[in-house]
Amino acid sequence: MSEAQTHPSLTLISTPNAPAAIGPYAQAVKAGDLLFVSGCISLNPKCELVHEGDVEAQTHQCLANLKAIVEAGGAEVGRIVKTTVFLKSMNDFTKVNAIYGSFFGKHTPARSCVEVARLPKDVLVEVEAIV
Repeated sequence: MSEAQTHPSLTLISTPNAPAAIGPYAQAVKAGDLLFVSGCISLNPKCELVHEGDVEAQTHQCLANLKAIVEAGGAEVGRIVKTTVFLKSMNDFTKVNAIYGSFFGKHTPARSCVEVARLPKDVLVEVEAIV
């Protein structure tokens, strides 16, 4: 087993306003002025259950969780530099993109979007960010 410890230059970010990590990782890690936000899925932070519904409902919850973690890290959505969007099906791209665009407004961070075979808890969308 590793004896690794978090380096003193890093700050682990955690907030009850977003779901707890479902594995051995942090919701986010602050390194200097940068904040690295782990992938956010559509878990409801109050009950830790997957937000039921279609990809639109899941995207709204996913982005609400992302915003909560970004704010807990002392930043704001308008400072997000890059996101990666993971989709269960690229057929949902147009729907997710519309919600994503509304969420970010005039702010347009760099972004990658990929289709994946499977996501945690069998959700339809996941988003990670660098702030």
